[in-house]
Amino acid sequence: MLPVKKPTTEYHTLDEIRQRKNELLDQLQQDNTKFTSLWNQVFLKKEENSKGDYIASLISNGFVAVDTFLLIRKLMKGYGFLFGRNSLFGRKKNRK
Repeated sequence: MLPVKKPTTEYHTLDEIRQRKNELLDQLQQDNTKFTSLWNQVFLKKEENSKGDYIASLISNGFVAVDTFLLIRKLMKGYGFLFGRNSLFGRKKNRK
């Protein structure tokens, strides 16, 4: 990716520099308030008010757990070199 050249402005007096500094400070404060509000929205906790919501979340979490178990089982079956026979973590057969 090519570097982007930003237009530069030349400052001739200290007042111009101070003015630009104040503008940038205001812009940073506005961006900070936007970022803070977005960050707080990400971590809003849902309130489960009824037993129906509680049971629905339990069922949803149960489906996720079963789906995860089935996915891991399928991956281990297909790529069983970590946990299968003669593997890194599996039991080795003793041949006599």
